[in-house]
Formats: sequence, C-alpha cells, structure tokens
Amino acid sequence: MDRKLLGVVCALGAGLLAQPVQAQEAGRGGQVVLGATAGTLGIGPEVGYRFNPLFGVRANAGWFHWDEDFDIDDVDYNGKLKLNSYGLMADVYPFRGKFRVSVGARLNDNHVRLRATPGEPVTIGNDVYTPEEIGTLRGNIETNRIAPMVTIGYAGRLATGWAFAIEAGALFHGSPEVGALTANGFLADHPEFQQDLRREIDEIEDEADDYKVWPVLQLSVSYRF
Repeated sequence: MDRKLLGVVCALGAGLLAQPVQAQEAGRGGQVVLGATAGTLGIGPEVGYRFNPLFGVRANAGWFHWDEDFDIDDVDYNGKLKLNSYGLMADVYPFRGKFRVSVGARLNDNHVRLRATPGEPVTIGNDVYTPEEIGTLRGNIETNRIAPMVTIGYAGRLATGWAFAIEAGALFHGSPEVGALTANGFLADHPEFQQDLRREIDEIEDEADDYKVWPVLQLSVSYRF
C-alpha cells in the first residue's frame, strides 16, 4: 500500500477509535455527583448517580422565601411565597453525552401566605366593609402535594472533578387553592360576612388559576466522585 494512503488510513482509524473514547469520557457511567442547585425551585443540595452513558437519577431539595404585594379587586394583599419541595428525577441522555431529558416528581409544600389589613372601606365579596369590620385578613394559597416535573438540560464540565448543569422545564402543581381565609374584625363571625369571605376566596382562586404550571429554570454546580 502507498505510504501516503497508509498514513490517511491510520489517521482515519485513529479518529474513529477516538470517538467512542470521547463519547465515553463525556458520559462516563458509574459516577456519583454531589453539589448544589439554585433557581425557580429554590436553593438546596443535589445528589445524583449516572449508571451508564444513557441513564442517571438525581434527588434534590429547594427552599426560598420572598414577599410580593398584589391587588385582588379592592384589597391589597401581601403574599409571602415559601418554596419548600423535594424532588426525584430520572435522567435520559439520548446521545450518550451531556444533553439530557428528565422526568420525575416533587413532594411539594410550596405555598403563599396572604395578609391584608385595609386602611379604608373595601369590597369583600359582594359588599363594602370598613377596616374595623374586617380587621386583618389571613389565608394560604396551596397546590398539589405531589407534582410531576419535566425538564431538558445540559450537564457539562468546569474542571477535573467539577461539573455544572442547567435545566429548564415545568412543574405541574395543579390549580392553586385557598385553604382558608379568616378575619379578626368585629364582623368576623357574622354569617353574611362569612359568605362574602367565601366569595373572596373564589376571586383569589380565579386570579391564581393562571398559575397551574410553575416554570423551572435551575443551575447547579457539583463534584463528580
């Protein structure tokens, strides 16, 4: 065989042999991953195991609190969003590399604590009430306890042993519901006021019904053992 042709064949052979090695290196199995994740699910720890180039599993938790003011009809509410959830995900790497598709579920205790103390007469349900009649309104907005989740993501390397990942998707936590809405004004126990509180609950749930799906965007940094 011509030496030049032999050189080309050897070079091609080396390149073909290198591809599986690179692919295996990119998606090496038998790896434990320990790190932290942060995003719209909150901030918390994450642990994972990649069985082989195609499959892996992850478990993580997320916690975070923040306040938001919003208006529903006449009433100005302060909402304290409390993120508190624990998830388990199955990862599929369809190309045996860094791109992944993940499905799983979260034990979901995300909720919003509502509080409103009107400083002037406002409409509750079908009637107008004074601040003294209402006092302070308190309630909770809750979602499904078990929530399925689907994401797509990319898991790459930063340096020897260190890795990063990003994923985006959706948490399907269902229609938010108001667990209770109470008041402590001097009409708090009046039957007609209680009926209006139930109407107020319906109005809050109508406003919250647009948020059946929680957007997911998480970043993580981890170490591979």
